[in-house]
Amino acid sequence: MTEEIKSGIVAEPGQTFGGSWTELKLEMVKRYMDSYAKALKNQPFGKIYIDAFAGTGYREMLVDEQSTPVLWEEAEAEATRIFAGSAKLSLNVVPPFDRYVFIEKSAKRLAELDDLKNEHPGLAGRIHLREDDANHAIPEICQKIDWKRNRAVMFLDPYGMSVDWSTMEAIARTKAIDVWILFPVGIGVNRLLKQRLEDIQPSWREKLNRVFGSSGWQSEFFKANPQPSLFEMETGSVKVSDSIGAITNYYQARLASVFPKVAPHPRYLCNTKRKSPMFILTFAMASDNPKAHKAGMDMARYILERQF
Repeated sequence: MTEEIKSGIVAEPGQTFGGSWTELKLEMVKRYMDSYAKALKNQPFGKIYIDAFAGTGYREMLVDEQSTPVLWEEAEAEATRIFAGSAKLSLNVVPPFDRYVFIEKSAKRLAELDDLKNEHPGLAGRIHLREDDANHAIPEICQKIDWKRNRAVMFLDPYGMSVDWSTMEAIARTKAIDVWILFPVGIGVNRLLKQRLEDIQPSWREKLNRVFGSSGWQSEFFKANPQPSLFEMETGSVKVSDSIGAITNYYQARLASVFPKVAPHPRYLCNTKRKSPMFILTFAMASDNPKAHKAGMDMARYILERQF
C-alpha cells in the first residue's frame, strides 16, 4: 500500500462558501474518484489522491448565495450547516487510494484536517498533510513522485484566482495526473474585466497573466470599439458581449495547450437565485496513453454532461 508509493513527499481565506453548486461540484468529483478507483484497482501502480486547498475537509453552506463577495479571499459569512468536503469524501472511496495528500496553507485548518485520521484510523498511515501554498507544494510534489510507478487524481478547488499557470504546467508534465479544476470564470476573472481594457489596473493585469500564463486574454476578452459615442474621447478596447463564454473558451484552450486531453464541455456552476455562472468545473488528463484517455475521458464526459 503506502510502501508502493515511491516518493519522499509528505503531505486563508474563508471556507464559508457554497450552495447547491457546491454540492454538485463535490458530487461530480466524488463520482469520478469512485469510478477511477474501481477501474484501476488491479493496476500495478500506486494510486494517489491530491487535494490542494483542502481546507478542513468540510464545506460550510451560506443562507444567501447573493452575499458571496467579489473574490474568495474577501469572504466572511455565517454558515448554517456543514457537509462533507472533497478531502473527507476521498477517504470514503472504495477501494481506497494508497496515499492521500492534503495541501492547506492555514495551520489552523491543517490541524482540523488532521482529525480525519481519527475518523478513518484504517487510513491514517496513508494520509499526508502539507502546510504550504499550493503553487509551491504542487510543483515540488509533481517533481518528487516517481510517475512511472504511480498515478493520481487531483482536485484544485482554489480560493479565487489562486492557481498559477506554472502550477498547471507542472501537473501536465507528470504525464500521470487526472485533474479536476474549479475555475472562477464569473466570480473571479469576469470581475476583474473592466468595460475598457485600458481601465484594468496593473495589479489585476498581472494576476490575469499569472493565471492564464499569457497576456493573450486581452485580445480574447476585448475588441476595438467600432462605434464610439460622441461623448467618448477615446475609442480603446471594449469588453466582448459574451465575456463568460470567452473566458471559458480561452481557459479551455490554454489547458489544451499543455494537457493531451481536456473535457470538451465543462460544467457551469451557477448561483441559486440569479442563475449566473460563478465557475466552471473542468477536467484534464496529463497522460499521453490513448487507452487511459478512452477510460478517463468517457468517465469525465459522462459526469460533466449528465444532469444531476
